[in-house]
Amino acid sequence: MRRIAVLTSGGDSPGMNPFVRAVVRRALGYNMEIFGIEHGYQGLCDGNVIEMNARSVGGIIDRAGTILETARSEEFMTREGRRKALRTLNEHGIEGLVVLGGDGSLRGAMSLHEAGVKVIGAPGTIDNDMYGTEMTIGVDTALNVALNAIDMIRATASSHQRAFLIEVMGRHCGYLALMAGIASGAEMICIPEYPFELEDVARTLDEAYIRGKAHCIIVVAEGAPYNAHAIEQYLREHEDELGFEVRSTILGHIQRGGKPTAFERILATRMGCAAVDNLYQGNTGVMVGIQGHDIITTPIPDVVSHKKELDLSLYELARTLENPSTLLQQP
Repeated sequence: MRRIAVLTSGGDSPGMNPFVRAVVRRALGYNMEIFGIEHGYQGLCDGNVIEMNARSVGGIIDRAGTILETARSEEFMTREGRRKALRTLNEHGIEGLVVLGGDGSLRGAMSLHEAGVKVIGAPGTIDNDMYGTEMTIGVDTALNVALNAIDMIRATASSHQRAFLIEVMGRHCGYLALMAGIASGAEMICIPEYPFELEDVARTLDEAYIRGKAHCIIVVAEGAPYNAHAIEQYLREHEDELGFEVRSTILGHIQRGGKPTAFERILATRMGCAAVDNLYQGNTGVMVGIQGHDIITTPIPDVVSHKKELDLSLYELARTLENPSTLLQQP
């Protein structure tokens, strides 16, 4: 294999640039020609192909986002769009493709694989919700950004004796909220995977006030049964009964923009090199991931057909730390 390309797709995540850097440099090490596809699958449809070299990726290992830029493509989801993508690859003599992104990006990679393209996928999403890997590229940085914000908000919450609802990303997966809640010592964590009622949140505030706490921190995943705005509205209606003034903060896209952590850079580098290694060795149609300390591969059809479940034992752990008395109430 002499010519390969790399693209980043879907939502951006910290670590994409270290990944692209590793792919480019590893390919050069194999004496391959390496190309970048700008704007994800839409760029593949439009023919946005650039040749890359070591200089192309100089100084990007510490940068958030992706120098190749990214997009979601409705066109690629059509048969005609995929025909245009295949034509782009053939016109440039590209024999193998590395795709970094989330579930939708891996589904796109599978469609190319089924069309005969030699493809390697890699998991890039801050939700950490992809089957076949313990960690995805982007989640460690996003978690640290969220944790840093929560720590700062706690300081002002204590100063004013307030309860804060802090909403983090996670439409379908509560991993970020759960881990940020445990690491920050939050009084309650609200996630999509665990049902709760607004009365439960009010009870948490009331109990924190009775225990004499100067603040109450509640971490909310954006995809929880009630988001931060809905919870805030309810709590404000009962504020006089709860002892705390209530405020909310939505962290939003700040979580995507953090400078990649050391863990992130190393993980992305290992996965990027492994992606090229697998292409070079002819092992395609797979996604690279990490299990323990080892880089592994999982067939892309398995990745997109399985749902990665959140470890709810960690949620129960968080509950016992938020309110130690619940430990004795467990069967």
